[in-house]
Amino acid sequence: MQPAHHPQQTVVITGASAGVGRATAHRFAAEGARIGLIARDPDALEAVCREVAQMGGQGLALPADVADPDAVFAAAARAEAELGPIDVWINDAMVTVFSPFWELTPAEFRRVTEVTYLGFVHGTMAALRHMRPRDRGTIVQVGSALAYRAIPLQSAYCGAKHAARGFTDSLRSELLHANSAIRLSMVHLPAVNTPQFDWARTHLNHQPRPAGTIHQPEVAADAIHRAAHEAEREYWLGASTDVAILGDMLAPSLADSYLAHNAVEGQSTEVPVRPDRPDNLFQPVPGLHAVRGSFSNEATDRALRLSGGSARGLAAAGALGLAAILGFAAGRARR
Repeated sequence: MQPAHHPQQTVVITGASAGVGRATAHRFAAEGARIGLIARDPDALEAVCREVAQMGGQGLALPADVADPDAVFAAAARAEAELGPIDVWINDAMVTVFSPFWELTPAEFRRVTEVTYLGFVHGTMAALRHMRPRDRGTIVQVGSALAYRAIPLQSAYCGAKHAARGFTDSLRSELLHANSAIRLSMVHLPAVNTPQFDWARTHLNHQPRPAGTIHQPEVAADAIHRAAHEAEREYWLGASTDVAILGDMLAPSLADSYLAHNAVEGQSTEVPVRPDRPDNLFQPVPGLHAVRGSFSNEATDRALRLSGGSARGLAAAGALGLAAILGFAAGRARR
């Protein structure tokens, strides 16, 4: 089946220099989109611009730290002026620290929150400044299974993703109340093979790795592209995401225990961390910007994709079925 044709759009992507953001830029470039690219490293953004042009799109490098609201607002204004009215805004920028909570510093926790949560807030504010007067546009938040089910060693990141989901749900209700035509969608990702595991700050003794089934960034980019055009409330990408979210809804204590026994060692490789290992928490790391990270030999390029409503329907049906079975068993036991 031929892919759906979409008219040329103006798209802004935060976190566009690497990983899922860079793959998403490629996905929109393939249909000739004009793309505003926001990240901290100007050289990496210029490289993405060249790739976008080679794929048939038009890129505009917009160097900015999403933790700085004024920088984000200025980037949005420049995108509007040079590329045209923003049709789609995608919030994807993130940083994380792999560490037990008690080894984190307040500055580290604050920085993860400012980028991974407040960066989404600033991007959404910037998008709405331009979309609301026209009463049109789509905002896509790149979430995570960890926005529902937190895991050990990433307390700051998990907290930020939970917060992003919470403010997005609040905003969605406000837009509905205002009868706004602006659409808001959130895509919750599984583990993805991005460079974050090579450059994220870590207090672990060994190099960090993704937890669970690993997917290639292009799989995430396809889901984000679909969300930008269909804009269902939520998308859950990958069976591992479905299991994590639904498992936490149905048996949170069991999930706590499982993660305590499996997700600490499961996030470490056997490669020791070098004392001089650079990280991108406060400054970008030159030379490591790419779409894929170090786990391509383990990563899949396929993923189950469900809307949140469909997944919850399956969970509700399963819960009702389980309740019926337990009720029947209890009734038999009383006879």
